[in-house]
Amino acid sequence: MLKRTCVLILSLVAFQALAAGPVRRVVIAGDSTASAYGPERAPRTGWGQVLDTYLDSTWEVRNHAQSGRSARSFVEEGWFAGMARDLRKGDVLLIQFGHNDEKIEDPTRYNEPAQAFPQWLMRYVGLARERGATPILVTPLARRKFDHGQLLDTHGLYTQAVRTLAAREQVGLIDLNRASMDWLRALGDGPSKAYFMHVPEQAQTDDTHLQKRGALAVACLVVAGWTQLDPALQQHVVRDTDCGARGTALADLAAQTHPSRIVQERGIATPQPGPHGGQGDSTAYPFFKDEPGMSFEFRKRVLHAGAGIGFHQHDKDEIYYVISGRGIYTLDGKEHEAGPGNAMLTRPGSTHAIRQAGDEDLVLLITYRKQGAE
Repeated sequence: MLKRTCVLILSLVAFQALAAGPVRRVVIAGDSTASAYGPERAPRTGWGQVLDTYLDSTWEVRNHAQSGRSARSFVEEGWFAGMARDLRKGDVLLIQFGHNDEKIEDPTRYNEPAQAFPQWLMRYVGLARERGATPILVTPLARRKFDHGQLLDTHGLYTQAVRTLAAREQVGLIDLNRASMDWLRALGDGPSKAYFMHVPEQAQTDDTHLQKRGALAVACLVVAGWTQLDPALQQHVVRDTDCGARGTALADLAAQTHPSRIVQERGIATPQPGPHGGQGDSTAYPFFKDEPGMSFEFRKRVLHAGAGIGFHQHDKDEIYYVISGRGIYTLDGKEHEAGPGNAMLTRPGSTHAIRQAGDEDLVLLITYRKQGAE
């Protein structure tokens, strides 16, 4: 009986694997910005280390990136050979170098950008083509280097060399340098430190390597660029990749007709009787009530002891969300208990009311479309 059960389990596993389809692989060849780190290096994290969090189980990440390597030293130190043994037909090979190729003081890693750097990168492209894999060139991740609020481009000729090579050889290109520079400019000098290895408790101020939140953000940029090259990949992406910022972000900000802003609720607290003929006392917090260009209302409503929002019929969609306290919600002739975490949607034509219950104030967040808004 046990043997038969084991056979059935193994058969089921095999069937599920077959039903899921063959697992595709993405292989990474790169430097420390992509490589994996153990817990002893935390919070330092490479973007390749978290790339798998963006892909479903039909994809496997094989991260061969190594800290401190250039396109040249990765080959000469044997890492290329190990990656080559792993690469197979149908794989996608992401190739990202540049940081260490720029180090003219180190002849074991340095590659001048006009000829040597693209020649070494062609070793990777050629290997992928030979194996039936798909090569994708990735420009180097931007350094977080600001000067008087202006982000500096530290990779210049190396980034351009990758772009030129990709165009000449008709190889897919993820322009991570451009995407990460746009991201950093919009994020700003101060806020961007939290994404890089600025770790005071470790006495680190590193503007090249990433903390986990930075690695996740950069992996998002990589996947967003990858899906532009291969839209079919999108069906296997399990996380939102609407990340980063457009290159026009700062200009867009300067051109805003109505700027974004932050308010504090204590400055807008408005005591009111229960709305819609409700009993008792309430306090309204009408966030951004007079803000121009807003298509919806958003407010906090506190129903104090015994208070309620009176019974009324709706001609618009409205959502109540309970932050704290308890109440009785009447919807279309039926009563429901309402507590923290409950969300109530009222559609046009419905009737509703809510009243506070128990010893604690009932605190609601309320949102609905403004009258006349499209």
